Amino acid sequence: MRKYLEIIKIFIKTQLAWRGDAVIQTLFTLTKILFACLLWGTIFKDRDEVAGFTINSMLSYYIISSFLRQLDMSSRVSGEISQRIRNGTFSKYMVLPVNIQGYFIAMEMGIVLFYLFLDFMTSVLWIIVFRIRLVFVSDPAALLEAAVLILLGLFFMIQLNYYLGLLTLKYEEIGTFLMIKDNLVAFVTGSIIPLALLPEGFVTVMKAFPFYYVTYLPSMLLIGRLKGELGMGLLVLSCWCVILQAVIHVTWHNYRIKYDGVGI
Repeated sequence: MRKYLEIIKIFIKTQLAWRGDAVIQTLFTLTKILFACLLWGTIFKDRDEVAGFTINSMLSYYIISSFLRQLDMSSRVSGEISQRIRNGTFSKYMVLPVNIQGYFIAMEMGIVLFYLFLDFMTSVLWIIVFRIRLVFVSDPAALLEAAVLILLGLFFMIQLNYYLGLLTLKYEEIGTFLMIKDNLVAFVTGSIIPLALLPEGFVTVMKAFPFYYVTYLPSMLLIGRLKGELGMGLLVLSCWCVILQAVIHVTWHNYRIKYDGVGI
């Protein structure tokens, strides 16, 4: 455990060294919230409610979902693994006295912990700047339940990106996979628009997949909606984590023999 704590500390320090990335992350959050304010401000100009959302609950949803989306930095995992395998330096991780997947989970934790405070302060700043009356649950139990779902969702995304990175052991270029994943995840997690605005049949199908529970459901729970779906969310997401972990194990066992890189 101490080894992984040291990895977490190293990556927290790494983020401090690359402060320009933090500025860019802040600007991305601003752009999304600004777009949401302009778009929904126009839509709500002639109406009080859309799909059960008021203007304040809709903007609150966007602020919370943007915050959660910014916390997911796991795309770096697939990019790092792919790059290392292609240039022959993945051996660096194979000789470390830690589990490779555990290393990348610790790396993600270090990055998330750094951006957690920064993203929180950014969200508070935009609430003040845009004068948004934030709709947010006040029940500590509800906050804890949503936090558990958020952590499970972050873990699933790390697993997914770790798995996609390992595919480089068989396919030299996984850029197409990553592009499809990024665009698909942005839509099906409700980061672009709340899934409540989509056809009911589509939403019902999405409840069988993990992405519904990564960003959309936690955001809805934190604005006081869909409380009855928490249990199903934890069950479905946990099952997908177990399934994906089994897939990762089989993929690593079968593909690692294909790696012939040298050097660290």
